[in-house]
Amino acid sequence: MFNNRKCLMIVCFSFMLLLAGCNQKNEVSREQTIVSGENLDIFVTTDVHYLAESLNDNGAAFQKYISSGDGRLLHYTEEIVDAFLDETEEENPDILIISGDLTNNGEKDSHLELAEKLKNLEENTETRVYVIPGNHDIENPWARGFQGEKQYVTDSITASDFEEIYKDFGYQEAVSRDASSLSYLAVPSDDVWLLMLDTNVYQNNYKYGSPATYGKIKPETLEWICECSKLAEDNNARIITVMHHNLFKHSTVLSYGFTLDNNDEVLKLFQECNLNLVLSGHIHIQDIKSDKEETNPVYDIVTSALGVYPVQYGTLHYIPKTGFSYSTRQVDVENWAKKNGIEDENLLNFKKYGREFFAGRSYQSTYEKLMETNLYSEDEMKLMAEIMSVLNSNYFAGTVSDVREEIMASEGYKLWRNAEVPEMLTRYVQSMLYDSGLDNNQINVK
Repeated sequence: MFNNRKCLMIVCFSFMLLLAGCNQKNEVSREQTIVSGENLDIFVTTDVHYLAESLNDNGAAFQKYISSGDGRLLHYTEEIVDAFLDETEEENPDILIISGDLTNNGEKDSHLELAEKLKNLEENTETRVYVIPGNHDIENPWARGFQGEKQYVTDSITASDFEEIYKDFGYQEAVSRDASSLSYLAVPSDDVWLLMLDTNVYQNNYKYGSPATYGKIKPETLEWICECSKLAEDNNARIITVMHHNLFKHSTVLSYGFTLDNNDEVLKLFQECNLNLVLSGHIHIQDIKSDKEETNPVYDIVTSALGVYPVQYGTLHYIPKTGFSYSTRQVDVENWAKKNGIEDENLLNFKKYGREFFAGRSYQSTYEKLMETNLYSEDEMKLMAEIMSVLNSNYFAGTVSDVREEIMASEGYKLWRNAEVPEMLTRYVQSMLYDSGLDNNQINVK
């Protein structure tokens, strides 16, 4: 699939002069970069939510945590990551981008274990890994391990710890660093640069006892982004912007805490700086939005969570004279399991298992909330919960368009359409059926 890549040294004096004016290190740490005119193959993933094996004994406390959770496949997190990295190693893309929430709740052991796996990938391939933190990753008071019937507090990490643990995955080779956040600019290719933005607000997590969900970009960081944009323009490079929080509202119900608090200001800056391709995560759904009324639209591509059904990632192909082509691909856990002689039937039939696990969680939590209202019969609750499970599974996979007509013609949806209680669930059902007109699993950006 991938051609051999030509590389050359780019320690160029004129380039160094340009870098000197941008509040950063004045050198390119990596010795080689992909030369101008070469195609690029990039893998994009987010919301891994990795949980270290050492923090989980698969006992009663852990099982309770999973059964009451949001559908994360935490009991197979290591297998999912190993299968994904094995797939990445076989494909050998130029770049792997991970846009935050690398860990379940910022556990230090989870960070260290995942970083070791990424190190092995870089050592065994030509793939370069670039990461940024998510809202779960730093100074998280919810960092927990599971032992028997109890959860126990375990160490989280600071921002400086994050930079040290992942120094080989972006920070050490950054040609520009933002002084006010963990944002950085990387130059893996002469043609395509990566603007990796830290959009998280984690400074008061311990004060308030929980990780902040919302995100924003500081004024100082916005100024730095302008400088990076000018630098790229002067070097005829295109920038891919990567951040954890969303630029656009990808849901009419789930927007606060997911979309940047200052997204209007950021969008205006991105338009002015011609930053038209944004990769984000956080909300766990597969969704693509743009300000398509503009002559040069900005696209915000949200790749669904790696640790949640449908366990997929994005592939981004760059052709110099054409642009970027994005599509999604599910991790082939089944093939990895067979190849490694694993006998767990759930892993050997993982696509079916993953969907049933996620749909089951959606069904059960909806049924319980409907039962609390005392407004619906048993048959009505079952019909409504079934619709929620089917719709939610497709929503997270970005495939609602495949089932929209069938859903809207169903008896279960008619009940939802006429329902007023519970209001949040009713609004959520309606929001999932919204059609932006874009294919959420593939797009070309000129």
